[in-house]
Amino acid sequence: MVDQRSDADLLNAHVEGDAAAFRELYDRHYRHLWAIALRTTGNPDDAADALQDALISIHRTATTFRSDSSVSSWLHKIVVNASLDRLRRNRCHETLPLVEHESAVMADTKNYTEAIDLSLSIGRALDVLPPEQRDAVILVDLHGYSVRDAASTLDIASGTVKSRCSRGREKLALVLEYLRDDY
Repeated sequence: MVDQRSDADLLNAHVEGDAAAFRELYDRHYRHLWAIALRTTGNPDDAADALQDALISIHRTATTFRSDSSVSSWLHKIVVNASLDRLRRNRCHETLPLVEHESAVMADTKNYTEAIDLSLSIGRALDVLPPEQRDAVILVDLHGYSVRDAASTLDIASGTVKSRCSRGREKLALVLEYLRDDY
């Protein structure tokens, strides 16, 4: 039987202790939330972790939902934030697998030092940006979101996304100026 209650009614029922209401809300929005997490993180494992973090957050903070937006927008924003948090955590804990002796003979002999240096430089430069500019630049320039989609994700106006990206790019250009001659 399909539950005919609205998303807001389901969220309220969950707050009042109806476990089936949260399950219905989850079932209704799972595919969309999964797509957001996957698009934002770019990796199924990170997307799964981010979605799990988001669902825990949604479950715990349901009482704080203000009806000034739709439940689906609220869910969307929580998943995006959890995904961006996951990306930030991964950037801090990035690791490389150990090479075993037998596979060392077959190892790629290409020197990846320059690419790694460039990646680290860009990561550090992104850390210099204020969080709101960094989030806009990451969504638009790194993940390929349209300005409109980024605005919806961040729950801000499209013009705000454009200005944050513009200011962020200007700061990145200044911080990364030294790379101009190297690459």
